[in-house]
This record gives sequence, C-alpha cells and structure tokens, in this order.
Amino acid sequence: MNLWNEMFNKAKQVQNARTISPFIDAGGVAAAILTASNNIYVGVCIDTSSSLGMCAERNAIANMITNGESKITKVLAIMPDGKVGPPCGACREFMMQLNKDSKDIDVLMDYDTLETVKLGDLCPNWWTDSRFN
Repeated sequence: MNLWNEMFNKAKQVQNARTISPFIDAGGVAAAILTASNNIYVGVCIDTSSSLGMCAERNAIANMITNGESKITKVLAIMPDGKVGPPCGACREFMMQLNKDSKDIDVLMDYDTLETVKLGDLCPNWWTDSRFN
C-alpha cells in the first residue's frame, strides 16, 4: 500500500461528523500528516460558534508536536464530501513556519490521480529562508 493510501485510510477512520454541543461540531473534515520519521498523525476539525475552532491539519500537527516531532513531509485533508482538498490558508501558514524545509511538503490535491503540489507553491509570496536566520 502506498503512503497516500495509508494516510487517507487513517484520516477516514477518524472522520465522523458529530455534534459536541449546541455550539461545537467536529469531525466533518479530517487530515493526515506524514513526518520525516514516517509517522502518521491524524486530526479532525473542531468548528465552534466563535473563532476558537481548530482545523483538522492543526489538530494533526498538535498531535505531532506533542509526540516530539516537527518536520512534515506529506499532508492530506479530506473534505466532508469525501474528496481530498488543500489545507486552509491558516494551516498553510502554520506549516510554513515549522522549519526551513516546509516549502517542500507534498500536499495531495487529488486522491484519484495522486496529483500533488509543494506547499511552497501554494504560498509563493510568503516564503523566504531569511525568516529562519
């Protein structure tokens, strides 16, 4: 099984839209990230009535950081319709700040064709290596 399939399947396992309270819904979007150590971390979105929610990618990154890792090599997000889509702008920015090589993270854009794009290409005006000096 290729890594994209494994990541997709792990994200699908946690994707389950659910209502937590009258103010919080979760799980409609799921994400999986692959680290440089070949570990897969998953997360789900947490949507709130205020701006205090968390995207699925950030949830997965929090799990990764909690486990002592900080270098992502691949990322995918599964939308409520079951199709893969790019991370939101805030998550892209967050990933770009993790380390100097973040621009080289592969982002899955289409699960059927396995089309990918580099994170740096999704954030072309943001990236400069001088930010790490």
